[in-house]
Amino acid sequence: MRTITYSDAINEALREEMDRDPNVFIIGEDVGTMGGVFGVTSGLLSRFGAARVIDTPISEAGIIGAALGAAMMGMRPVAEIMFGDFLGCAGDQLINQVAKARYMSGGKARVPLTIRVATGAPGASAAQHSQSPESWFMNIPGLKVVCPSTPADAKGLLKTAIRGEDPVLYFEHKMLYAEKGAVPDEDLLTPFGCAGILRKGSDVTIIAIGSMVKHALSAAEKLSSGPAPISCEVIDPRTLVPLDVPTLVESAKKTGRVVIVHEAHKRSGPGAEIAAIIAEEALDYLDSPIARVAARNVPLPYSPALEQYVLPNENDIVRAVKALYR
Repeated sequence: MRTITYSDAINEALREEMDRDPNVFIIGEDVGTMGGVFGVTSGLLSRFGAARVIDTPISEAGIIGAALGAAMMGMRPVAEIMFGDFLGCAGDQLINQVAKARYMSGGKARVPLTIRVATGAPGASAAQHSQSPESWFMNIPGLKVVCPSTPADAKGLLKTAIRGEDPVLYFEHKMLYAEKGAVPDEDLLTPFGCAGILRKGSDVTIIAIGSMVKHALSAAEKLSSGPAPISCEVIDPRTLVPLDVPTLVESAKKTGRVVIVHEAHKRSGPGAEIAAIIAEEALDYLDSPIARVAARNVPLPYSPALEQYVLPNENDIVRAVKALYR
């Protein structure tokens, strides 16, 4: 085990997969000379050259279209979209082409395409650079949706995505890049559709996504102390598509109370789908309504104070858990 940052874990996964397979290449805005706007692809251009680390014009549709064509011709592209907000610029390529190519060809066309997306609010970056659009793509069959919360998962899930045969949207939260964690030395492959139970508990299940995982763990620790301790089970789904439904449902049945936490807006966010599934499969076991803790339904403000008001935090999780007992 080594302790490295989330950003370094992604860089390491890219480097290892490019060393292992010459068909793997990187394409996107500023991924080469600049090393990525957040420095995640730093050093890869000098190691692999401009033929495999390709800087593109500012055209998200062009990036995804080129990557799709390369994937269907046998390459394994890793495309970078600088901010999740910009996925809308590539909407037709993603929704009508990438997601449907394998299905519409009867499985003859493989689409081993990984799309790395910097998601979430990095702090005072305003409405067009701060969104968490993961749930937009949960509604599109044919796309896998991945949300790592730790350096180990960042590496293991990315390597699994690159080696797969289907298109993957890999959402990496900007505020996690500097987070450190233990990562094994060996070749690490984390399976999709396998949630992580990060803390065992008996009173409440907290399902947290992406950057909210660390806040959920802090809230669980806070709730475990005091005159009326509450035992929280904290689960990280890791992948939203495929979703590990059995683990989430079994935990809900065990605790009888569920809080779902994500940074995306509350309306039609990932928590809405997860809540619906738990209601369908575990309603008779619940002792209270399912609660969601998420961003308020407004565009992300530029003002730091207003941004903090809009985004969920540890105290919001604590209040939501306590409210289940009232």
